[in-house]
Amino acid sequence: MEPVTISSQRTSIAESAGPQITSVTTPPREGRGSGAAIEKWLLRRLLAAVGNPPLAMVLWNGEEVAPESAFGEDVVRVHVHSRATLWRILLDPFFQFPESYANGKLEIDGDLERAMCLVARCAAQAPPAATRWLTYVEKALHWGSRTTLAASQKNIHHHYDIGNDFYQLWLDENLLYTCAYFEDPNASLEAAQIAKMDHVCRKVVLQPGETVIEAGCGWGGFALHMARHYGVRVRAYNISREQVNFARARAKAEGLDDRVEFILDDWRNITGNCDVFLSIGMLEHVGLKNYRRLGDVIDRALSPSGRGLIHTIGRNRHEVLDPWIERRIFPGAQPPSLSEMGPIFEPHQLSILEVENLRMHYVQTLRHWLSRYEESVETVRKNYDARFVRMWRMYLAGSVAAFDSGSLQLFQVLFARPRLNELPLTRAHQYTHLAAGGGQPGASQPVQPAVSWEER
Repeated sequence: MEPVTISSQRTSIAESAGPQITSVTTPPREGRGSGAAIEKWLLRRLLAAVGNPPLAMVLWNGEEVAPESAFGEDVVRVHVHSRATLWRILLDPFFQFPESYANGKLEIDGDLERAMCLVARCAAQAPPAATRWLTYVEKALHWGSRTTLAASQKNIHHHYDIGNDFYQLWLDENLLYTCAYFEDPNASLEAAQIAKMDHVCRKVVLQPGETVIEAGCGWGGFALHMARHYGVRVRAYNISREQVNFARARAKAEGLDDRVEFILDDWRNITGNCDVFLSIGMLEHVGLKNYRRLGDVIDRALSPSGRGLIHTIGRNRHEVLDPWIERRIFPGAQPPSLSEMGPIFEPHQLSILEVENLRMHYVQTLRHWLSRYEESVETVRKNYDARFVRMWRMYLAGSVAAFDSGSLQLFQVLFARPRLNELPLTRAHQYTHLAAGGGQPGASQPVQPAVSWEER
């Protein structure tokens, strides 16, 4: 899930100055030095590199450095509290801008989501940077985390084992921490998450009595939904002990523990066979170098008539993940491009049947999460601290901006064995529930299996 937009664009300091940059001086605060000419020059270049967004950078002494476009009602003022903070941002902007915000060394007037969206949209439209040194510096400073078995366990613990109570404050009642599906733009988060689960089940034409393997199951909401409403058996894998314990307790309480098995283990160790293989929000943590191995696991598990779906955050082209997100929020995360997913499918001739991009659904999902987070912010502050509050606010607001600007995508890739001829010829089965309900989502239930070619 995802990245802070001031650093999600892999641009470096541009040679062209762009629109004229103006320095505005307001009465300096007593005891503070003025910004040096070199500092303001570098700041102008940094603003040009991200497309000259309507930001006014207010220095510690009251001076403002801003593009000409940053004057008026739409301007967003960013207050840099010290020269040291400014230099940290100038030398490592992709990491230090969000880090300075989290540490209270930088303040943003008004709505954070709006500010991050403005930066992200401008950066997405900026011309290619003429210099490359900043990108080289970033790569030298931020190597990224590994995705070995041991490293993956450490990475998952960093993010998912910080406490179920925290996630219960702002996720839906099923604790689904992946993109929802808004068949109705005005749907609640709970309704949209149920719609997402049903959307996936309809895509794979899930039938009663089938066996499903789910790689990366979170708190178990999807596995329980499939067992309850589609009559299947599910073996769900996860390496977060806290999540697995929660899922097992819920399955037992709801009388589904005879149909759903939650396994505390890594996807590399998946065993057994299945009719359907699902991975919802796990691929981002697998690592590009491990995609061929994931394909081997799928091929080993999937029956001759098997099909599957991978739901993942992605990109339009190869880019490394934002260094602040990678270090502070999602260690080891690597959202892939579609071409980078090829090693999962091609070596075993798994046929890609459909690719759907739910990018704007994720914008809506993230806005629900951010709103709920803000409603519970005092509880978060009490249970953690002020820095934690600001860090997660930046993460959620920046993620909205990343998807809104098109820096990040959300792919659902449907695949099957190459000679599976019994699937529906059209996508009508994915939407008949809307027609039957007068345009409103219907109840969760299996679709009718396709008529075989012999029967036709």
